[in-house]
Amino acid sequence: MSDEYIYDEATGEWVAAGDVAPAPATSAVEVRDAVGNLLADGDSVTLIKDLKVKGTSQTLKRGTVVKSIRLTGDEQEIDCKFDGIKGLVLRAEFVRKR
Repeated sequence: MSDEYIYDEATGEWVAAGDVAPAPATSAVEVRDAVGNLLADGDSVTLIKDLKVKGTSQTLKRGTVVKSIRLTGDEQEIDCKFDGIKGLVLRAEFVRKR
């Protein structure tokens, strides 16, 4: 018999290590655009506002299309590629699904 115990945050109690059930799989985060459309990896989006890009003198204009977005796991951040801008992350509140 083992004397190892693990703190169960769900119940707030210490339980024997052998009695711990595996943690449920985390559900995927739903990312929605400015109008409420559900976004997915590979979607194309359109900017709904002029955005100044931090660290550069560039401004992305309203109506600019960004193709092949990637979701980051955060419900408000979208990772994407754009010509001349490396590591661009957009907020979902400033885009609309195309």
